[in-house]
Amino acid sequence: MRITKATFAGSSQKLDQRPKLRAPEFAFIGRSNVGKSSLINMLCEQRKLAHTSATPGKTKLVNHFYINDQWYLVDLPGYGYAKISKKKTDKLSDIITHYICKSEELVNLFVLLDSRHDIQKIDLEFMMKLGELGIPFSIIFTKGDKLGVNARASQIEKNKKALLEYWEELPPVFVSSAETGLGKEEILDYIDTTLKTL
Repeated sequence: MRITKATFAGSSQKLDQRPKLRAPEFAFIGRSNVGKSSLINMLCEQRKLAHTSATPGKTKLVNHFYINDQWYLVDLPGYGYAKISKKKTDKLSDIITHYICKSEELVNLFVLLDSRHDIQKIDLEFMMKLGELGIPFSIIFTKGDKLGVNARASQIEKNKKALLEYWEELPPVFVSSAETGLGKEEILDYIDTTLKTL
């Protein structure tokens, strides 16, 4: 699949505020500053579709982008560290939980992890929660250009082993780089294949 049309369809805090047109949804989430907006822009071949910022925690709403007149790419607020108050952090958590638990159109949630680092406790807790709720998810290791090929492979293998302590088998795993386009074809092909099964 190639994304030839990506249109911002609206922002929301609750499901009843979403765009009225229903379509399959593929959502993206990760810790603040994991490179989510850059990845979305790379997949859509639009440099400024999703807002990127050096300051973590900029996405505060659920943002829908209508892709190829067929499905929604959903940009969710980041979880974890951001320079905002606990009250605002709790509100973002409520927005995220409301969406992933209530959206009947959600087909897959891509959880973004930084390929350079060990999986953090907050990432693990979030994925465990998804497992408990029965939310289908995949993993994308971002910033794949920041390490050499061997170092990256070693770090990702280490993270996979850590995850296999909690799951018998892993969900689909991708490696991406917004800089080089690494992983773009694999991620979009996965979405395309999934859409064909609906």
